[in-house]
Amino acid sequence: MNILVIHQNFVDHQHPGGTRHLELARHWVRAGHQVTIVAGSVDYLTGRPIERSAELGDGPCAGVRVRRAYTLPTLHRSFAWRAASFASFMVTSIGVACRAGRTDIVLGTSPPIFQLLSAWLVASSRRCPLVLEIRDLWPAFAIEMGILRNRLLIHLAQRMERFFYARATHLVVNSPAYRTYLLDQGVSSGKITVIPNGVDADMFAGETDGDRLRRELGLQDHFVVTYAGALGQANDIPTILRAARRLRADGQIHFLLVGDGKERESLARLARAWDLRNVTFAGAFPKQRMAEVLAASDACVATLQDLPMFRTTYPNKVFDYMAAARPTLLGIDGVIREVLEDAQGGLYFPPGNDEALASAIVRLRNDPAAALRLGQNSREYVAARFDRGVHAARFEQLLGCLVDRRPVPELDEELVPTLR
Repeated sequence: MNILVIHQNFVDHQHPGGTRHLELARHWVRAGHQVTIVAGSVDYLTGRPIERSAELGDGPCAGVRVRRAYTLPTLHRSFAWRAASFASFMVTSIGVACRAGRTDIVLGTSPPIFQLLSAWLVASSRRCPLVLEIRDLWPAFAIEMGILRNRLLIHLAQRMERFFYARATHLVVNSPAYRTYLLDQGVSSGKITVIPNGVDADMFAGETDGDRLRRELGLQDHFVVTYAGALGQANDIPTILRAARRLRADGQIHFLLVGDGKERESLARLARAWDLRNVTFAGAFPKQRMAEVLAASDACVATLQDLPMFRTTYPNKVFDYMAAARPTLLGIDGVIREVLEDAQGGLYFPPGNDEALASAIVRLRNDPAAALRLGQNSREYVAARFDRGVHAARFEQLLGCLVDRRPVPELDEELVPTLR
């Protein structure tokens, strides 16, 4: 197959951020397919331009063709400028996609939802199937967070959402709870496939050593609690900072915040105002160094705002933490909590409850044997149930069925155990 992916926020392992689509595409290339990814020219996490010369297909992308479409470098300025950046890619990606050569199937991914228009137009012009992958529920998340408040804009966004659901040949979701959401939106069950977030466990092999990074950061003798991911409004980093404020008299515990995003500067100002010398903002690391970052950590934390819609998510970072055999401190309720508790891989604390987070950190620090056991449980669990290679094979099977106009097989329960 000639597979065309339109994904503004695509990055390879040399950049920070999620690499789900690179790992899927590598599998498809190894299986004999041609994959072209039309991506934005600005790094989603850092807001900086991406060097096009780093992705020629014979290096980190391993045969995957990456074509960068011009994107306004305004992602982190304001909501309006962010929308303008999304709109710029929506326009430029169409031209780049139309020059990509033969296309048998188009895969569009959201968010941002703007690029689904590009994917639909390209698929329509090529007269080929259109698969829409829903990675976050937009605009539902934006409405619940209060980012989208104008009634007219909400109405238009919801109309746009339903428009694309109706015109897609098939929909892929990365959380079982998203499937329930789509069914409630009136999408037929036969049009939805769950291919969850997961991890390439081999990236986080046990022999990775984090001592060098600990020395670089001056954390050799500390119990390091790491958050790795976007520093945005949804991620509720203030809860982590409040836990750090509770524990700042404990000279052993240190918080490492790895990542970037729109809220980084305001969070750093807050940490300075509270005199949090037990917090380090380490910046964004490329994915190829995340194994080292997590190896340097004693425990890892994942948080989101306490909103009902966030109970539907499967955050990528949690699967990385688990694959690295680190106990997870989870401040997110819902389906990802079910995964962690089924794995017996960490400790849950109520979202937004910094006192409970601080208590859980002290508990792990004081019981290293328990922390080690939770981490080992995690790795065994995700390697068996959330392996990226299995997901890529399932996705490949789905795309092949759609290209050949064959029925899509029923969901494999071994692939998504939380649906049982």
